[in-house]
Amino acid sequence: MAQDTTVPKLNFEYWLDKAIEWGQATTLESQKDVCLHLPQLQEFLRQVYETLKHMDSITAIQQFPLIGQLLGRLCWNPFVIGYDESQKTLMWCLCCLYSSEPQNPVELKANSWIRSLLCHLLSSSKWESSEAETSAFISSLGYTSADYYCHLVKNMVFSLVTELRGNQFSELNIQGRVSASRLNAVSLFCLPLITLPDLTPLVESLLLYPGGASKEILSSEFLEAVNDAFLKKKISLSESAVFSLWLRHLPSLEKATLYVLDRLVSVHMNSLEEVACVMKDLLLPRAASHPAIFRIVNEIFKNAVLETDGAPEVMTIIQVFTQLFLQGHQNENKQHKFPLKAYFPYHHQPLVAALLKRPVELPTTHWAQHLKHISHMLRALVEDTNSSSLADLFEIWFLVAHFGEWLDIAAEQLMKAAVEPDALLWLLAFYYCPQNENQQRTQTMVEAQAVCNHLMRLFSCTVLSVKDLEAAVHSVKDVEQCCSKYLITHLLTNFLLFSSGGHMIAQEFIDHITETTDTSKEVCSLLIRTAYRINQSGEENQRTLKLLNELLQKLTLKV
Repeated sequence: MAQDTTVPKLNFEYWLDKAIEWGQATTLESQKDVCLHLPQLQEFLRQVYETLKHMDSITAIQQFPLIGQLLGRLCWNPFVIGYDESQKTLMWCLCCLYSSEPQNPVELKANSWIRSLLCHLLSSSKWESSEAETSAFISSLGYTSADYYCHLVKNMVFSLVTELRGNQFSELNIQGRVSASRLNAVSLFCLPLITLPDLTPLVESLLLYPGGASKEILSSEFLEAVNDAFLKKKISLSESAVFSLWLRHLPSLEKATLYVLDRLVSVHMNSLEEVACVMKDLLLPRAASHPAIFRIVNEIFKNAVLETDGAPEVMTIIQVFTQLFLQGHQNENKQHKFPLKAYFPYHHQPLVAALLKRPVELPTTHWAQHLKHISHMLRALVEDTNSSSLADLFEIWFLVAHFGEWLDIAAEQLMKAAVEPDALLWLLAFYYCPQNENQQRTQTMVEAQAVCNHLMRLFSCTVLSVKDLEAAVHSVKDVEQCCSKYLITHLLTNFLLFSSGGHMIAQEFIDHITETTDTSKEVCSLLIRTAYRINQSGEENQRTLKLLNELLQKLTLKV
């Protein structure tokens, strides 16, 4: 037999032989033998479940080919399913074998078989007093047991859903409301069956049922299991049910946010469209339309920034999340829309309003002026003696960091000789160097200004060589501060993308600068963000897009 050699205790052959020997325990000898072995059997089933829950259904069946026969026989042994929690453990094991997305007739048939067994387990001990009498009655009606049990479960779910939905609006009618203990019991009853499609209406009704005033009435195990199943795409839930889950159970929201972060950071994304697709798929930006959810997600992002020291991929994820959130907020029905200040209640509201203005809402000719306005407000706040603590500075910086699109536009506008470059340079210098200890930000501005002046003189040149930019390259290599290095790299990359002669040397220059300086991740993130911005804005800039795709194709292999 093909067994998992890492789990030698899972002796399927031994227990299958026992299950065959016992049959349905109709003789006194077999009943005695079942009773003698029940504690060991239950421990075996528990170990089976602990192993199966880490596998998908296909892997489980391939690794343990006898598991179907064994579970099927045990489910029909009344002594086995009547002992302690054996019935529940069998349900959990069967649910692990259920294919959430069956790919072929064999998997469809297996799903049908599993459903019939689960229905049998549900009805055999709790809902029917005499299995033998029930079977005889079903046969006389001309139905199979599987048909009967399947309809029994559907009717039971329908009955419970009707009860919940009929009472959730009867808050003033104390006698008519479902008791907290009953709701808790129903949620526990659902636990082993959450991934079964027939139970989805009941799961959603429980999630949408009004919670208790001071204490959650649904089982925390149920809420955690639903969240896990949703994140792993084992169940499909309505948006309102997911939002209700996250609002009533903070650990589930935290886990969902960390799941999104981990998934996006651990698997390299080649475009922000992919990042946006993952976020939308898991409903995080839509859920953030509720201010409480937004602020909790924001706190988790803040901790991620601190733990990763502002890693480019984390910053990019936060910026995409903010863009998707703003798009959703703009499309929200006015009756259900919260004011934007509800999402950033502790910040300078004029600055918040300016940052929240999306670039697509303004003519491109107004971008420079809008950025100048943001820079002046931000500078006044930062240089205010009352906001000089590190905590205050970080909060202001983190607010600005959400809106990286404006920062990228600021770098582009600088290259295009925008009015009053000092304001845009200060904005970028603050982002890359929020603290001004030992005049670091001031020094960053001086270094960036020198590079900026050099690049602006070359901006209109139609023919360039890498040598023409050598002074800027040396600036990146020679500066000691990381903040100066990243800001100058930001300016250089924008010069290559938007200047007349930059396209011709872009590939050679980026190869050169990423090999001589440790800025591959920063350049890659910037290129991905710029491609996304051009695509989203609908700009007719096919030449730049083509260049971006070529640069990214080569650069992503290095990152």
